[in-house]
Amino acid sequence: MSINVKQLAAEKAVEYVVDGMKVGLGTGSTAYWAIRKLGERVQEGLKITAVATSVASEEQARELGIPLVSFGDIDGLDLTIDGADELNHDLELIKGGGGALLREKIVARGSKRMIVVADESKAVGMLGQFPLPVEIVPFAWEWTVADLAKLGCTVELRRSGDGLYKTDNGNYIADCRFGTIASASELAASLQNITGVVEHGLFIGIAALAIIGKQDGSIEIIEREHGE
Repeated sequence: MSINVKQLAAEKAVEYVVDGMKVGLGTGSTAYWAIRKLGERVQEGLKITAVATSVASEEQARELGIPLVSFGDIDGLDLTIDGADELNHDLELIKGGGGALLREKIVARGSKRMIVVADESKAVGMLGQFPLPVEIVPFAWEWTVADLAKLGCTVELRRSGDGLYKTDNGNYIADCRFGTIASASELAASLQNITGVVEHGLFIGIAALAIIGKQDGSIEIIEREHGE
């Protein structure tokens, strides 16, 4: 029987949640397992409040009885648990494969600590093999895509069925294939200078801890040095 490495990593991360915490709930196939485990712990008596990074995660949390609060009722979070599409040893991430990168980054930045959960296939030496998701406004998207391509990538607008994919915020996702990203911080600065870009999927200096599940049943934990 094969091991569900995503579930392994996610359930380990939930061990960091204690009574009284305000918790950010991530989005995606690994965050799903974390939310499920949190729901079990809430049923067992864990007292937390939570916010979600997507409509899908919010619906899952409600079904499991996890108490949700509005952002206007809190001024920050103790902990966010979320997945990643790629991560390197410096805990620089590519996120947004599930289309929730803007909300995920808002929630992660509003947290004292972000824990990343992933399976070992997501750990890489250099970011960029996974196409970098960039959320863009629909208005004049052709111009924004042209500006993105000038950074040296191949750009493809994400599709859903017969039309273009739209985020929970009503925006488009441009998936940018760089192949390799030599400097995530330099690329992030270039992306932020493009008018029409709402947010990009590079998470730099945000994640504090990564929990990586491995096929042999072991777990690797990577912690970012303070001050990095």
